[in-house]
Amino acid sequence: MLRRVVPVRLVDVASGKAPGSNPEFRWVDPCDLLIDPIYQRELSRRSMDLIEKIVRNWDWSKFKPPVVAATQDGLEVIDGQHTAIAAATHDEIEEIPVMIVQAPSLEDRARAFVGHNKDRITLSQIQIHYANVAAGDESAMTIQQVCERSGVKLLKYPPGNGEFKPGESLAIAALKALINRRYALGARKVLSVIVQAKCAPVRSDHMKAVEALLYDPEHKGEVTPDEITSVLLNLGVKAEVNARLYAAQKAIPQWRALVYVIAKEVERGRTGTNSSPRG
Repeated sequence: MLRRVVPVRLVDVASGKAPGSNPEFRWVDPCDLLIDPIYQRELSRRSMDLIEKIVRNWDWSKFKPPVVAATQDGLEVIDGQHTAIAAATHDEIEEIPVMIVQAPSLEDRARAFVGHNKDRITLSQIQIHYANVAAGDESAMTIQQVCERSGVKLLKYPPGNGEFKPGESLAIAALKALINRRYALGARKVLSVIVQAKCAPVRSDHMKAVEALLYDPEHKGEVTPDEITSVLLNLGVKAEVNARLYAAQKAIPQWRALVYVIAKEVERGRTGTNSSPRG
């Protein structure tokens, strides 16, 4: 039996005010639509697979009109770029309906994009971060500034060949956590050590280990930033290999093992001994 759409009772929830005028629906040539790469995702292999699937199985009953905004350059897609591209690709589709909303500035459109996509699994935290940067989000801007000033390059996607360059990172969650704990100045100090050590990529384990050596009461003042950088430079990949082995031996997190490896190597350098950093 069919049921009607009825309002639900919400306790202490005030209805949000809809800014601007009501949306407008219009039929347009999909090839006339624009996409801004500042906040929109680039087409990945999964994107191409999705577009191919939509074209092959085109069904108006499954169609969702793209959400677009009128700009001085034309109608810009906020949500639904895969649908728009599939329609443009389809041999028999000349026009599609779109919903035109009020989003006059780039920040407005980027915020709308985040609103459409933040709860979708397909949108990565990195992509949400860059959309928030475009939207002028204060926290995202802080992360971006900390990265830029410390020399970290926060990638939007993993490198195509799988090989990271020194200073590159995808560890957005770890960066957020580090800045929340140490604020911008403390985070830059940690990241600068890692960047100067030419770590590729900059990982969560690097951040936690260097942070512990610089700030934890157990280690604070025992080693200098230059000593940490020197050890990481000299050991290269051996630092992580030795940390992995020590972590397995002691059943501890790898970042804690990396703290031990670095501290022991600093001690060895000071005393001139040849003790193994694996303990």
